[in-house]
Amino acid sequence: MAHLNGHAGHNTLPDGSPTALPRNGGALEARKDQVQSQDADAEREVSGGENKGARQGEWARVSELALKHLDRCVSLEPKVLQGDDPDAIHDLRVATRRLQQAISLIYPSPRSGEVRKLYRGLKRCRKSLSEIRNYDVLLERVGAALARKHTARRQAWEAIGEYLRGLRSVRLEKSLRKLAKANLSSIYVRLKEFLPADGTSACVVDPSASNGAEHHLEAEQFYERIGHALEDVWAELEREIAHSHHERDASVLHRTRIAAKRARYLIEVIHAFEAPGSREALIWLRSLQTQLGDWHDLVVFEESVIGMLADRNFLRDHLEMAIQVERLIMRNRTLKSKLEKKYFEMIRDRTGFLKTREWVRRMVDSPAALFADS
Repeated sequence: MAHLNGHAGHNTLPDGSPTALPRNGGALEARKDQVQSQDADAEREVSGGENKGARQGEWARVSELALKHLDRCVSLEPKVLQGDDPDAIHDLRVATRRLQQAISLIYPSPRSGEVRKLYRGLKRCRKSLSEIRNYDVLLERVGAALARKHTARRQAWEAIGEYLRGLRSVRLEKSLRKLAKANLSSIYVRLKEFLPADGTSACVVDPSASNGAEHHLEAEQFYERIGHALEDVWAELEREIAHSHHERDASVLHRTRIAAKRARYLIEVIHAFEAPGSREALIWLRSLQTQLGDWHDLVVFEESVIGMLADRNFLRDHLEMAIQVERLIMRNRTLKSKLEKKYFEMIRDRTGFLKTREWVRRMVDSPAALFADS
């Protein structure tokens, strides 16, 4: 199962400010927004805030962002290894994504040698927890349904919850073994060697050099890489949105969701520099990701519950219950269709899309000029 999004009453940008885009309530997504706010506070410390006198070098600031996300990964690992903290599992996955985004600017693809190995190690850490994260989000939905006073088909929800908890328990040990094998502590020690320790230098170790030689990163390279990276992620997102107009298939919507996520993590870095227009771009992306994330939650919920019904023993022993579960699946499909409709309504209203595309065009054409206005 792919990674799921939770649900929240209010969405926030990485700086903690609300986007005024409401969605259904849920503790996991609310926690995620809180974490984004906390991370943003740290990022603002890196940028020095609006009152800082001398402007810190661009690469030093990106390096400090990477170091903060790296520290966060290591601080979360002990909580994750306990296996019973859904927030820590989610937070670690987010931290690895943000760290990889910063690394990809300092060491763009194709990466060589040790950096490529460490980058892939971070990805393995995140993927080791993907199934557990999925079950946590599904169980959050079950818990929300059972918390209502007048929940229809309560026994069916309880049976689904028991089934999902059983699957999570079986997968947990395997997932934690994979995380331990990825050796996050070793990644932490080695990766710090490829980043300036104090964030004051724009010199980084050349991973392809056997003698540990350093090379200097110029400000022009920062703007060039930001421009190229933004151009690539936006082209991918625009391409998938166009495909979704013509191919209304779940796989296309899934690719669109992933493309929106990639664009968002890059623009979060740009927003950490308080680049004009980045906040508005994040608001639009967050709205798009919300629609597709909620839809995807329902897709994976249906897949999981169908797996439950495919169990011959369950059908034999709980035939009447199975009928109730099937009715929940039909209700789930109705909700899924409504979310698909909302997504297509959103992309047909091209106001937000065109404004974001124009901002991307200006950033790609003249990144240094836009950053200078921050």
